[in-house]
Amino acid sequence: MNALLFSYHFPELRIVFPQNVQPLLKHAAHGNTGINMKVFVTRIISPTGIKLLEDAGHTVTQHTEKRELTQEELINICKDYDGLMSSGPNRLDEYFFTQCSNLKAICLLSVGYDNADIEAATRLRMQIGHTPGVLSDATADTAFLLMLAVSRKAFYLHDRIAKGEWGFFEPTANLGTALKGKTLGIFGLGKIGLELAKKCIGAYGMNVIYHNRNRNEEAEKMLGAYYASFDELLAQSDVLSLHANLTAETRGLFDKNAFNKMKPSSIFINTARGAMHNEEDLIAALQNNTIWGAGLDVTNPEPMDKNNPLLQMPNACVLPHIGTATYETREAMVIIAAQNIIAGLKGERMPFAVNAF
Repeated sequence: MNALLFSYHFPELRIVFPQNVQPLLKHAAHGNTGINMKVFVTRIISPTGIKLLEDAGHTVTQHTEKRELTQEELINICKDYDGLMSSGPNRLDEYFFTQCSNLKAICLLSVGYDNADIEAATRLRMQIGHTPGVLSDATADTAFLLMLAVSRKAFYLHDRIAKGEWGFFEPTANLGTALKGKTLGIFGLGKIGLELAKKCIGAYGMNVIYHNRNRNEEAEKMLGAYYASFDELLAQSDVLSLHANLTAETRGLFDKNAFNKMKPSSIFINTARGAMHNEEDLIAALQNNTIWGAGLDVTNPEPMDKNNPLLQMPNACVLPHIGTATYETREAMVIIAAQNIIAGLKGERMPFAVNAF
């Protein structure tokens, strides 16, 4: 794939951006649009995103405290701004939109948009952007990492070393499970699921089955993947990885009933949204050997309590929602978000809009 090399505030690092980010960088070079508006960002982002907005003539304010803004705080702040770049759990609902009707552009610093009421935004003609297409590799890498770490009890065994418990070698102790030739089940075979499947096929020759609302015939041809019913997915997967959007249908879908239909030797991976699994049921499934292991980059709720039993289990690996946390991915995300905001403030359609009207 052709790539653009772009150096920024990490002088030792050269960033390779995906092709769909290149036109945005070239467009940004056109400079000031002549429109001077105010943009609020709910997190500290890289200077690249700030510079794009400032070069377009806008004033940028970042929320610098390491705490979540309350809903009322966010509303009161946004009443004085023209654009919002949002990252975090704040609910962008009809009440928010009506209270902040002055906003001309909103962009979520994520590909998911389950915290925004898109129907209400569209009805109120509030354009919402997001940052798709640049985080598939990083998130798939995280799912792959968790799969491998769980299969060999890596986090748990690392902790034992730190506690001075390496101890006497026993041939039957600390055994994991092999992945070669196993069946990977993907719930939501989109871009991220596709990248994970390619990695698993290449590394371990895994068979791929999947469940979507609609069949992905292109992926079937590319991967030799088999479309399965939801119950077939549960019953046949050795590794079951979630990559679907959080919706009313998928919220809490992976509960006691679902885990009871999985293999006792199976591994459950969630890098999508924590609310898709019932965490108490997952803990019980691991404690009762209903399933073999679990790897989570998202939890229910977030952040996870330090006393959560999953953190002490040999067969569980938990990460703090870092699926997109590479320099390259986060940089590409803020570039897309900035260009969405710039376009929205000019009254144009965002390059990566969730809704259209």
